[in-house]
Amino acid sequence: MDRFALVPAAYLLLTRGDASDLEVLLQLRGPETTFMSGHWAAAAAGHVEPGESVFDAAAREAAEEIGIVLDAADIRALCAMQRTLPGVADPVEQRVDFFLTVERWQGEPTILEPGKCAALAWHRLDALPDRVVPHERHVLELLRHGAVPPVLAWGF
Repeated sequence: MDRFALVPAAYLLLTRGDASDLEVLLQLRGPETTFMSGHWAAAAAGHVEPGESVFDAAAREAAEEIGIVLDAADIRALCAMQRTLPGVADPVEQRVDFFLTVERWQGEPTILEPGKCAALAWHRLDALPDRVVPHERHVLELLRHGAVPPVLAWGF
């Protein structure tokens, strides 16, 4: 019997400020990305590797993608999102995304994969760019209003 499989991913939201001044660092997805090129997204994100915790995955992705070092103990869980593309049966589109936040890190965020990341910029939650990956925009809008539930479903 085949088991249902989910692809786990870690989305790390670097934040600064608070309340109405809260900002998040986003990356503009570059031309070499296979999903939503030209859209803004979490500054660091990627798949959780076998045997890796979601916190370690977030720290690894931050180092690989934007060159910062952080302590996994400084990462805070924001929410989990079970996500799919409606009408797509491909198991790779059955996902669970872990959205995490961090306010402390070492180093200056820098683009290390220019084909995948065309720009990095801080954005206030009340002034997000027009083209944000839709499921990520949903989480950012909930964060803006201080109403992020622990678990979300998207695309069902």
